Amino acid sequence: MIATSEKDINGLKAIGHICAMTLQKMMEEAKPGMTTIELDQIGAEFLKKEGANSAPQVMYQFPGATCISISPVIAHGIPDKHILKAGELINIDVSAEMDGYFGDTGASMVVAKHIPEYEKIFEATKSALAKALQVARAGQPLNLIGKTIQEEAKQNGFNVIYDLTGHGIGRKLHDEPSAVHNFYKEDERFILTEGLVLAIEPFLTTGKGHVFEKRDGWSLQTIDKTIAAQFEHTIIITKGEPIILTI
Repeated sequence: MIATSEKDINGLKAIGHICAMTLQKMMEEAKPGMTTIELDQIGAEFLKKEGANSAPQVMYQFPGATCISISPVIAHGIPDKHILKAGELINIDVSAEMDGYFGDTGASMVVAKHIPEYEKIFEATKSALAKALQVARAGQPLNLIGKTIQEEAKQNGFNVIYDLTGHGIGRKLHDEPSAVHNFYKEDERFILTEGLVLAIEPFLTTGKGHVFEKRDGWSLQTIDKTIAAQFEHTIIITKGEPIILTI
């Protein structure tokens, strides 16, 4: 989507803010002893209270309102009867729709514990996202985002997950460009334009950088059962710094 009107920008800001608040609330509420379906229900109720709809449910009939992934699953984890334990590495991804506009955000965390190994990959992934946002400007090639993420991952001793990407977003959950790669794709010729709405989401891992889909038809797990982290923002491209919608 290209957001040019004040109506579009305000609509995107509204749903982006709701996604961000939902994610923050879920991260604060994630405690040992609760099930992931109970945590998902907290997110679902917050979205409903704010007048928003779960995008995975609206678009794809996903079994939960949000995606809650327990390591080594890193994406599209289905909320279920799994009981959270202290020290577990989890990822929460919140995407939602309101008034025809979509927002998408996500973050990784450790349940009720500080684990230096996990904190290191979190900080590296956050840094990769921050640096990607710095180069996401009108006139720049799309593949500069992936190049920046990959270089930051390597500098910190991690690999990117090659199979998982960011994407265009706005009037649909997944829009053009269909993939914002987390690595340098030399043959990518797409140029960023002012008003383009993107979800940028670096995935970093200690492993080989590939995932497989589990038998549930949704959950994506690292092939080598290594840890991974993801942080995500939805943004609007400008000539300068992007408008971050999911702060």
